Amino acid sequence: MRQIFRGFGLFCAACLLACVVAAQTRTASLDLTARITPTGGRPEPVREFMLYVLTKSYPDIIKEVEAGDVIPTRDEFLSKMKASPELRDWMKAHDVMDLTSPDVDTLITPENVMGVPEFFAAYIRSNSGGVTNGLPMPKFRETDKEANPAKYEKLHSQYLTELKKFVQTHPATISGIELELGGVNPKNEWDKIHADHRNKVAQLAPDTAQTKYLAAKSETDLQGHAVVAGLAPGNYWVSSLGLDASSGDRRLRWDVPVTVQAGQPTRLDLSNLNASDAHKPITP
Repeated sequence: MRQIFRGFGLFCAACLLACVVAAQTRTASLDLTARITPTGGRPEPVREFMLYVLTKSYPDIIKEVEAGDVIPTRDEFLSKMKASPELRDWMKAHDVMDLTSPDVDTLITPENVMGVPEFFAAYIRSNSGGVTNGLPMPKFRETDKEANPAKYEKLHSQYLTELKKFVQTHPATISGIELELGGVNPKNEWDKIHADHRNKVAQLAPDTAQTKYLAAKSETDLQGHAVVAGLAPGNYWVSSLGLDASSGDRRLRWDVPVTVQAGQPTRLDLSNLNASDAHKPITP
């Protein structure tokens, strides 16, 4: 009986040892070294810098976050902007978002001046006050619009006909009209939408990476070295999550794919060669 218990004990010990060995062979590790070479300098270790081991590439994570914060397309934005339908249609047709751009006046025709209310008002402001000789002056009065509508309509129609002929005869008077379009220019609002979107993505992407796709993380030591243990064998990305590691004129970001296998540690060197430079040096 004693021999039976002894044999059973040896069997259990052997099973336990086998489980420990199997667990060890099922895990993998990463041996990381990060160095940056500034222009004209020698490689320098990236000290005390956090590196993240992800199960998905960081650019793909950014795309995922962007997809969750959909911004309007250009046409959708223009369709909802506070402007006349004529101006919205003109901006779509001419692929213009900034009405104050210096070359906008070259795109505006006499027909546009007469057909787009915002252009008409800007043209009048740009050329009135004695700036442009010969500019037709309205003979109607706004009070006649209700008091004497027939008279108002006749004089108003005559004014528009004379003004149209003047603009067609003097197309150079359209020059500078963009200076009067700041009040209806949607560019600032359009830029703000995109800036807010970029800021939101920049805030959410690192959180998404760490909550959904983080396998491990480790901080480099003073020699730029870090070890990540306990990984399941497979494919990963070693990422700086969009943060810059700097040395001299270099500002590097990493998102490097790596395959780790059980057994010996997988070595990965992070350097200028497998990084993106956020601030590329200016060469003469």
